[in-house]
Formats: sequence, structure tokens, C-alpha cells
Amino acid sequence: MVLGFGLLAVVLMLLSVPLFLVFGVSSAAIAVWGLNLPAHTLMQVSFDAVSKQVLVAIPIFVFAGNVMYHGGSARRLVDLGVAAVGHLPGGLGIAMILSIAIFSAISGSILASIVAIGGVLMKPMIDQGYPRAFVIVLAATAALMDALIPPSNTAIIYSSLTHVPVSKAFAAGVMPGFVLGGLLLVYVMWVCRDMARPAKQPWSQRGRAFLVALPSLLLPVLILGGLYGGLLTPAESASVASVYALLLGAFVYRELTWTGFWRATRATAETTAVIFAIIAMAVYFSIIMTYTKAPQGIVQFFIDYNIGPISFFFLAGVAIIILGTFMEAVPVFYLTLPIMYPIVTALKIDPLQFYVFITGLIGIGLITPPVCVGVYTAAAIVGTPPQEAFRAVPGFLLIGIIYAVIVMVFPGLATWLPRYW
Repeated sequence: MVLGFGLLAVVLMLLSVPLFLVFGVSSAAIAVWGLNLPAHTLMQVSFDAVSKQVLVAIPIFVFAGNVMYHGGSARRLVDLGVAAVGHLPGGLGIAMILSIAIFSAISGSILASIVAIGGVLMKPMIDQGYPRAFVIVLAATAALMDALIPPSNTAIIYSSLTHVPVSKAFAAGVMPGFVLGGLLLVYVMWVCRDMARPAKQPWSQRGRAFLVALPSLLLPVLILGGLYGGLLTPAESASVASVYALLLGAFVYRELTWTGFWRATRATAETTAVIFAIIAMAVYFSIIMTYTKAPQGIVQFFIDYNIGPISFFFLAGVAIIILGTFMEAVPVFYLTLPIMYPIVTALKIDPLQFYVFITGLIGIGLITPPVCVGVYTAAAIVGTPPQEAFRAVPGFLLIGIIYAVIVMVFPGLATWLPRYW
């Protein structure tokens, strides 16, 4: 029976049924008819999953990012990046990476970063002669920094599933986020080394761009300073960020209209509904794992056959890359962590190292067919069929794998900063 419902889940995904329904139908059927669990238990579990206090910060951070986009703050960050590094080899690509890195410290949403920064920079890059496929995949890959650099929604969800403190999960993503950004910078400068470059802007123009962007640059300081200074909880820091972004857009840059406010609110509601619907349904899988005691059996298998951390990282990485090709980060977390986290604990792997490892590999799914939601989003911005961008994927896929190897070999990248919070 369990195998039958598992095949049902596969069929539903092939039919493009939304993932929250795939999890809900297949997992609920196994729980009710396979394990004889009462239906009201599933309802209670869903309610408990979506009502965790730590999750409150997710929609508020998403709202802050959307307001930054519609209020003009994101464009000021891009203008600063172009003024500062536009003359370097691959200058506009470098500006995109740096702009997304800064925006990542505000938003927490990967797709919001693609839309906010890519929506400003992608078309000018193509007009300057950058290959269209390269630009699309660069925007999708650079947005992975949003999953690592705090505040990130993935850190909040990982914390809710593993009970790792949110502040430590946030801190764990900082150094790996810089590592990923550095790898992308090197790759962009190498690929674009022979391309024509605009003239270097004078220091006066760079200073003007910095002063205009300064109010936006203060927002990450406000968020992270309040959080790590012990003054604000994640939800409170997200609320402060949202109010600050509203004030910037309405009274400083004066670009946030009522229409823009409505679009930011609607986009936030849509993103939040998708995330929480998946959480409410995907938690059923955790119940199945608990009742069947499958994780304990897998842990015992690793112990009996003396499978060490390196082998586990390899096996887990392959599984996560495969799942990431047709699932987004949230369902992958809910599908894999109930099984993998007990193994992480048994093998004495640091949970923060594992977090940055799997987050990077899940991010590879943003650019890997068939789903590759990041590529689809970026391609839609420039009106290009996503299939035309797939030829640029292998190079960025290699960057993702190199990143995963680095954080596996050097756990201190994830564990050093959290020691101080």
C-alpha cells in the first residue's frame, strides 16, 4: 500500500499537480489508510507546523524585500554597484552579484532577489552584449546567496525543523554566502574577460551613487544589528525592516505608490501562501517517519556498516541534487531532514555545517531542469524561453558543486561565526 501511494505521488508530480497537494494527498493517504492514524491528528499536526512562532518572520521579510523593489531601493543598490565596478571585466555581472548580496541581507526570498535585482540589470547586460543565456542563469545562481546570507527563509525553516537557534543558523550562512559570491565573481570575470567594458566612472559620480544608496545600505545594518545585538527577535527585526523600507520608498525616494504597495502586498501573500501550504502538507511525511521509525533504521545501517561523514555527505548530496531538480527548498527540507538529521546527529556532524551544505545543493535545483524555478523566473523577466538558457547551466552547476566541496572540507566556514552568538 505504501508503495502504491508513493507511486501516486510520482504520478501527481508528473502531471504538474502543485507540490503541497502531492504531499497532502499521498502522505495523508499513507498515514490514514496505511498506518491507521486518525484524520484529526493530521489536522492538528498541520496547525502546529504553520503556527510555530519562528515562522512568523518569513512573510515579513518577504514583504520588506518586495517593498524595497517597488519603492526604488533595489534600483539604488544596482546603480551603486554599476558605478563602483562596472568598468571591470564582467562589470555588470559583478554589479549584479554584489547587489544581490546586499539585497540578500534584507529580503530572505530567493525569487524576490531575482525579480528585484535581475529586473533592473538583466536587460542592460543583454544590451551591452552579454550572452542572454549567461545573464539568465547568472541571476538565478547569484540569488542562491539569498538562501545563505541572513536573514534567509531557509535558515528559519531549518531552525523550525531541527531546533537549531535561528540566530546561529543566520550566522552560519554568512561566510559560505561570501564563498559562493567569491566563486561567482571569479567565474564571471573569467567568462567575460574579453568583453567590451564601459568607461570608469569618476569618483565624484561614485560618491554620489553611494550617498543616494546609503539609506538602503543601512537597512541590513539595522536588521542584523538589532538581531545580533539582542535587541530584536527575528520577527521584530523583520517588522522594523518593513517599516523602514516603507518610509524609504514613500518619503526618501518617493517612488512607492499605492499601486506599488498593493503589488508588494499581493506578491508577499502569494509567496507566503505557497510556503505555508507546503509546510502544512509536507509535515505529514515527518509523521510517517516517526511512526515507521525509518530514520532509526537508517541510522543503524550507517553505524553497522561503518559509513563515515564523508560518505554520508556524498550520498546526501546526490540525493538532494536529484530532489532539487524538481522541488524547491521548502519541500526538500521537509522530505529529507526527518531522515537525514538523525544521521547527522549520530555521525557527530555539526548541524550548521550540514545546513549550509544542503542549502547550496538545493540551490543547484534553481538552475537544473526540469523545474529550475530560478531560471524560469529570470527568463520571464527578459521574455526568453527558459530552454534557451539551459546551455549556460553546466558552468554554474560546477560552481555549486565546488561550493559544496569547500563547505564540506572546511566546516569552520559555517561554525566559526555562530560561536559568538
